[in-house]
Amino acid sequence: MCRKNSKYGRQPAWLNSEILADLKRKKEAYKKWKIGQMTREEYKNIAHACRSEIRKAKSHLELQLARDVKSNKKGFFSHSTDFEVHRNWLAITHNLPVSQWYYEATSEWTLDYPPFFAWFEYALSHVAKYFDQEMLVIQNLNYSSQATVFFQRLSVIFTDILFVYAAHECCKYVNGKRPGKELLEKPMFVLAVLLLWNFGLLIVDHIHFQYNGFLFGLMLLSVARLFQKRHLEGALLFAVLLHFKHIYIYVAPAYCVYLLRSYCFTANRADGSLKWSSFSFLRIALLGLIVCLVSALSLGPFAVLGQLPQVISRLFPFKRGLCHAYWAPNFWALYNAVDKTLAVVGIKYKFLDPEKIPKASMTGGLVQEFQHTVLPSVTPLATLICTFISILPSVFCLWFKPQGPRGFLQCLILCALSSFMFGWHVHEKAILLAVLPLSLLAVESPKRAGIYLILTTTGHFSLFPLLFTPPEITTKILLMLLFTVYSFSSLRALFRKEGPLLNWLETIYLIELVSLEIFCEIVFPLTPWNLKFPFIPLLLTSVYCALGITYAWLKLYVSVLTESVTVRQKAE
Repeated sequence: MCRKNSKYGRQPAWLNSEILADLKRKKEAYKKWKIGQMTREEYKNIAHACRSEIRKAKSHLELQLARDVKSNKKGFFSHSTDFEVHRNWLAITHNLPVSQWYYEATSEWTLDYPPFFAWFEYALSHVAKYFDQEMLVIQNLNYSSQATVFFQRLSVIFTDILFVYAAHECCKYVNGKRPGKELLEKPMFVLAVLLLWNFGLLIVDHIHFQYNGFLFGLMLLSVARLFQKRHLEGALLFAVLLHFKHIYIYVAPAYCVYLLRSYCFTANRADGSLKWSSFSFLRIALLGLIVCLVSALSLGPFAVLGQLPQVISRLFPFKRGLCHAYWAPNFWALYNAVDKTLAVVGIKYKFLDPEKIPKASMTGGLVQEFQHTVLPSVTPLATLICTFISILPSVFCLWFKPQGPRGFLQCLILCALSSFMFGWHVHEKAILLAVLPLSLLAVESPKRAGIYLILTTTGHFSLFPLLFTPPEITTKILLMLLFTVYSFSSLRALFRKEGPLLNWLETIYLIELVSLEIFCEIVFPLTPWNLKFPFIPLLLTSVYCALGITYAWLKLYVSVLTESVTVRQKAE
């Protein structure tokens, strides 16, 4: 969104005089740093303060836009923030040398993905120039011509070819209990639909805009290679994936433990315990070589330039705060809600002094650090410790109760869910990291199918706030309804002799999602609270979905830890 200005031409609507002054101060500091009149730390502090102010101004604008869209009866389609993010990265990688990729900050949406993704954007930019050269101009903030939109959408569709191939490879290794006579009831067919028609992936990539299909294709292909016992290929694909998007480090423990247990150790004892003498130094050396070569190819150029600390600081921006502007439905959403409730009660009954309450609000629509009012504030280290503790049982289970590739897949899902539950600044879209691989187990076991239905329905509903314009509301409801109806009907057909997949309490919880949507989209906008408390629908959605996702996580954990394992003596 831009406004006209006779002096400056087109400029972003959030660009006010204070931010212009901050940008000028940052530019002067950059010049002083380059000629040695200022230390690097001083320049970084000024640059960070400038980016923080820009982020706040942009967040305020987005919140205002969301309010305006809600009240706009005509409706219009908009482009997501991520659309501008990737357009900006196309421009950065196309115009600047590698040495400036992770320093450029004309836009607040700076490059914060690993180098392989930067090279991916660089390759796309050389195709993009044939569609519209203007999209590759760094200063063209929020540029969205028809040709640009067409190219961006087309690039996502084209790269999804990898996801289709990976889904095909995964379907080969489905062990359905009783394959149906009809094609529509075969586990392979059901899995293919659950993966390729996944509602969450569809709206995040093709309506909101990201390249998750391509990245999940790499992950699923890596999983398929491990099922095929092509361990080195699986390790290579995952190492490459980590250098495309570092969020997949969430599931790295599952890969490390499984490859060590099932590849580096070549035999088990008769009772299923590990045979330590079977350890292969050659195999672990090969795995280490793969990791080192991929890391050197990705990070090597920046290490030579002395820019590795700058790259790391971009990849892990801890100053963005515990939660995103819209809380991901995890443990910290519940924690924040409890803190907010205690604060309101404390103020009402005069247990708390309103003047002493931290000013930074968790529900103000900003991406920033804040302090909790009543409960202890959470630090990045605290989230790291909680995440580490939460994944330990699944990792121990993978080591001491090996179940082959399916045991690895269970551990991968639990690592993804645990990291989602306790990670720092988790995005709501990260729930797909658990939903998609859980599809593979859902078609093999009625117990896993029930957990899948709870996690998928709740997780997909939590993505609704990504699409908030009036035309998108109808679209997202119809698409989710179609996918959800198919998921329930197809999985029930697969396990029709196993009894109901959900108990009455789980069914009531999922049905109440309909009531929540009606309240958020129809009832609440008509109330006087709409202007004073615009964050209420997001808060309710986040907290209610957090209850369901937490329940699914705990139920899956209990199921994995308590199920019996038949130990077989076999050298793998």
